[in-house]
Amino acid sequence: MINSYITILGCNSSLPTRNFYPTSQILYMRENYFLIDCGEGTQVQLIKAKIKINKINNILISHLHGDHYYGIMGILSTYQLLGRKNPLNIYSPNGLKNIIYENFKWSKSNITYPLNFIILKTRKYQKIYENDNVKIYIIPLKHKIYTNGFLFKEKKRLRNLNIKNVNKIKEIKISDYLNIKKGKDFIKKNGQIIPNNYLTFKPNKPLSYAFCTDTSYSPKITKYLKNVDLLYHESTFLHEKKIIANKRGHSTTIQAAKIAKLSNVKKLLLGHYSCRYPNIKDFEKEAQKIFPNTEASKNLKTYLI
Repeated sequence: MINSYITILGCNSSLPTRNFYPTSQILYMRENYFLIDCGEGTQVQLIKAKIKINKINNILISHLHGDHYYGIMGILSTYQLLGRKNPLNIYSPNGLKNIIYENFKWSKSNITYPLNFIILKTRKYQKIYENDNVKIYIIPLKHKIYTNGFLFKEKKRLRNLNIKNVNKIKEIKISDYLNIKKGKDFIKKNGQIIPNNYLTFKPNKPLSYAFCTDTSYSPKITKYLKNVDLLYHESTFLHEKKIIANKRGHSTTIQAAKIAKLSNVKKLLLGHYSCRYPNIKDFEKEAQKIFPNTEASKNLKTYLI
């Protein structure tokens, strides 16, 4: 079984640098790939990360500042060149659809695969996606323009087979495994009931991941982040720049750490660094004073959830 994980494609703020790309990341959760934000250079980073682009069926855009969506036209064009047939869903604030189709118009480009836009308008915590394994909620953030964070939650997992005990019951076939994993007892031909707790182990705990950028310090969001396994929260500035951070709709290291602590999350990832800082270890050290299990995210590094 592949664990859920996040791969950071870009973790810088507006200005890209030699070592850091603007915001973008790929989340793998329960057989689903989600592209979260799509800053400039995202498709190049996907190639470097060895992620097959056609596995992505859902793109989520937090807000319409360029460092969070300028890379999307390249990805859409690449899909066209690769002959994509599957629908692609884009979750974004109002306006991105017009931007994309205006680009198609003036470049005389055609898209031959279904492109579905799900327009995000609400300023409330709300579920926007659900399949058999995953649910996604938007988290209202506090920025200069309409901005959402995203909370990804695994659904309850199936029970794990106790193969040693299963193999002792000769009547059990592979075709019975799914019902057993769903928690059903097995009934032998002679009517004997084999209890499910003999055939299975408890399922793994459902995991959760939260993405929160761009945003000013906003303790209101902690009620949505309670006990999250992994939180990515922007820390554009070290705390000495807290006045500038607030004025620009961003957070500091200490503020991100306070959100993590108030939310009782398991681990905090920092990102969206201002290019004025040459050493991201400074972000990590400062935040760890408040929330020890903090790491400064790095390009192309993968983090298990």
